[in-house]
Order: sequence, then C-alpha cells, then structure tokens
Amino acid sequence: MSQAKVVAHATAADLDLNDVEVLRLVHQAQEADIADHSLTIKQALKKYKKAVFWAMFLSTALIMEGYDLVIISSFYGQGQFQRRFGEQQPDGTYAIPASWQSGLSNSSVVGQLVGLFINGWTQDRFGCRPTMMFFLAWMCITIFGPVFATSLPLLAFGEAMCGVSWGVFQTLSTSYASEVVPTILRPYVTAYVCMCWGAGILFSSGVARAVLVIEGDWAWRLPFCLQWIWPVPLIIGVYFAPESPWNSVRRGKLEEARNSLVALRKRSGTDDTDIDATLAYIRHTTALEKAETAGSSFLECFRGTNLRRTEINMVVWAAQILCGNAILGFSIVFLQASGFSETQSFNVNISLSACYIVGGIICWFLMVRLGRATLYMGGLAFMFVCLIAIGGLGFAKSDKASLAVGILLVISTLCNMITVGPVCYPIVAETPSGRLRYKTIVIGRVVYNLTGIFSNSVTPRMISATSWGWGAKAGFFYAGTNLLCLIWCWFRLPETKDRTFGEIDILFENKIPARKFKYTKADQFVQNDDQRLEEAKGERKTEVDHSEFA
Repeated sequence: MSQAKVVAHATAADLDLNDVEVLRLVHQAQEADIADHSLTIKQALKKYKKAVFWAMFLSTALIMEGYDLVIISSFYGQGQFQRRFGEQQPDGTYAIPASWQSGLSNSSVVGQLVGLFINGWTQDRFGCRPTMMFFLAWMCITIFGPVFATSLPLLAFGEAMCGVSWGVFQTLSTSYASEVVPTILRPYVTAYVCMCWGAGILFSSGVARAVLVIEGDWAWRLPFCLQWIWPVPLIIGVYFAPESPWNSVRRGKLEEARNSLVALRKRSGTDDTDIDATLAYIRHTTALEKAETAGSSFLECFRGTNLRRTEINMVVWAAQILCGNAILGFSIVFLQASGFSETQSFNVNISLSACYIVGGIICWFLMVRLGRATLYMGGLAFMFVCLIAIGGLGFAKSDKASLAVGILLVISTLCNMITVGPVCYPIVAETPSGRLRYKTIVIGRVVYNLTGIFSNSVTPRMISATSWGWGAKAGFFYAGTNLLCLIWCWFRLPETKDRTFGEIDILFENKIPARKFKYTKADQFVQNDDQRLEEAKGERKTEVDHSEFA
C-alpha cells in the first residue's frame, strides 16, 4: 500500500503581505493546525461550546423545511384535505390526483431552486447573518399563502414562495455549522443539521395525526399556521449570532472575523494568541484556495480539481433521494396503497419520523469511528436489501404482507437516518474548497432538488392505484437507483474523516484517488524557514512525495 505525503503553500502575493509577515502568518497558521488536531471531543466542547450553540441554533431553521415538506404530502391521505381539493372517485370517496400530488410537492422544490441560487450570491456578498434574517422575514410573509389558499393552484404558488426561504436555509445552515467549529466537532454539528430536518418531519407527523379529529378546512390550515412559531424567535437569535469567520475573511473583513472568533470560544488567558493563530490559519487556507481557484463564480466549480469536488457534492445529495428515501416522502399514501387504513398509516408515519432523531444520535457515535465513506456506503447496501424485500412483498395481498412492508419501511428509514441521511451533511460541507463552498453546496442541492422533482413526479404515479398502481413494488425501482449510487461511491467517494479544510484542499489539488484519501498524509506548511522564505518570495511549490510503508 502506498502513502503520499503532500505539501503545498501560498505565496506572498496570494496573502497580500510582505515576506516577513508571510513567515509569521505561516508559523501562526501551523500552530493553529497542530492545536486543532490535538483537541479531544471533551476539550473542544468545553472551549467551543458557544460555537456549537450557534451552529445548532441556526440549524433550527431547517425544522421548518422538514415540517412543511412532509406535512403537504401527509395531506394527500387526509380525508378533510381530499374532500376540499380532491376529485370524487366512482366509489364516492375523494382523492388528490397523482398529477396534483406531483405538482404540489414540486412547487416548493422550484421555490427552493430559486432560493439556492440567491443564497449562492448573497451569502458571499453580505454574509450568513444578514442573509438568514432577511429570508426568515420573507418566510413570515409567505406563510399566508398556504394558510389561506382556496384552490390547488394558489396552494402550489404559496408553497413555491415559502420554498425560496427553505432553499436558502438548506445550504446556509450546513456551511455555517461546518465553519464555526473545530475539525473534531464538525461531523456532530453537520449531522445535527439533518436531525433538525428530521425533527420537523416528526413534528409534522404528530400534528398530521392530531388534526385527523378536526372537521373542515382547519384540519389542514392549522398545521400551516404552526409554521409561524419559528421565524420571529430565530430572527432575534440570529441578530446576536457571530458571523462565520471564514466568510468574513473571504469578504476581506479581518476585524469582523477576529470578533467572531472571540465570540465563538471560551475566554482564557491565551485568547489573543489562540485567536491570532486561528485567524492566520483561515487566511492561509483561503490564500491556498485562492491560488487554486482564481475566481469564485459558479463556473469555477466546474474547472480543474473543483469539478471533482462538485461531482461529489451533486451525487451525494442526489443519493439522498435515489437511495430509496423518495418513498418516505410519500409514506402515508405508500402505506395506504400497501393495505394500511388511514389511521394506521398516520400512526406508522410517526414511527418513521422518530427514526430521524434516534438514527441521528446513533450516527454521532458511529461516524467518528467508522468515517463518512464507510458508513455512507454501508447504509446504501443495507437499504438496497430492504428495498428488494419491500418490492417482493408487493406481489403478496395479505395483512401479514402489509405489516411486513410497514416493518421494513421503519427498518430502512432507521438505517437511512443512521447512515446516508446525516453522513451526507459533513461530506458536502467538507469536500468543496472554502472559496467555493457555498456555491458548490448550492449546485449539489440544486441537483438534489431536481432529483426531487423527478421523484415527486414518478413516485405518486408508481404508488397510486389510479395511475401506475405499483404499490410496494416501487421498491424495485429505487433498489436499482440505490445500486447505481453504491457503485459510484466505491470508485469516487473519498474519506474525509479527521481532515482539516486545508488538508482536504491539498489532497484534491494533487488528485489523490478516493480509495487512497484515508491513507495519504497532507502537509500544507513548509518544513523549514529557508523553504518558507523561498515560497514567500513568490515561488509557489506543490510537492508530492510518494513512499512505501507496510
């Protein structure tokens, strides 16, 4: 097995400093890098508890997204909503046509696409806090649309307007969480982003079950009204939150970055030294990325080594749906198509939603031991087996077969939320370069939403008895897409466990294969002062030293 030791440096021009200042900054950056690697979880939590709090606080906005994305699909199986907006069937019952199920689910996704592109520009230009506060205020206004909708077209428009804010929150929360905490805490806070999304789903499942006893339109209007719980408290909290220091450095606001670093950590006697070293590390890493990516436009995400990073982001996001998770978005109608009654399907849906919280907690313990890629691929493999079994049960017509489908759906969901679901977030936060992080995550999330539009268009038709009528046999389709994702992961998904942003940059820049990422040592600092001085004079080097080890 081979080990590659990779070394790279920034020039004086990249840092906009003179030779002596570059030497001092590199020394400080190296000290910060060593300190970051030496932190234990307990030490990191003690020192950066404020950073953890703010990362988790901003992630709370995703509860709204998870809540509404599932609440609307739950209404497709709710009698009151069906009677208000559905079409009468030959047997006297009402149903929402599969075409409108797709349209309503996709309307919010279209809004999210708009929000994603807006965020890719505003977060780089104005910072995380102003962007977050503006779109939380936007959310307060747009909630009126779904609450007072009188027709399906108006409801779809209201969902699209709300989706703009969700598109912003999707990427902002992940990138902010990854940038304000040290390396060892990054998988916890980024996985927590997924848990917030799951908490919204659990909340919506409970609300959807509770309102079944309410007669009339308030059975579906009341759940929409509950979205007003979140925006105002979040706006107040975000106002007091520190800006991401990485974002501040990229916008050239060094004093703002320093103030953020002070606010994000526990005060101690060595504060000034630690903060200067951390700020130096951020500046050094940003300079390395600047040297590699001369611009920071969306087009740069598809050039050079950034193309590989963007590919990883896109596929890892898309696999969130293609792994079989698409069925869960329509779990109510899926369970009813498999033989469950209305009440039973809503009860099982609560169990499915609880998996998001339980699975996320289990993932915390597994991810730091197994790594991202191993856990991600293991989850895909297990879900593939579950989907094959669910598809096979679709040929059986009995109560026991329906029960087995429900059990397998819960098991598959729990597996998804231990592995693929939460592990996606640290992967997509860690693999982009810092200068292009927001834009790369935006592109990946756009692919996710486009995949969602595809699944929202075909999944209701697969499940619905009035359309293709596949029922549980839809499991076979997503088993196939799951397998394709698993094959791609084996060849293309690198392991980024315990890697700093700077190390990841060097590994990508030197085109290290995915399967060798885990065993390659990366050094973003020079080894002696003579070499530092040579680099400071503008002779930028990238050295790859290959050696053998047993």
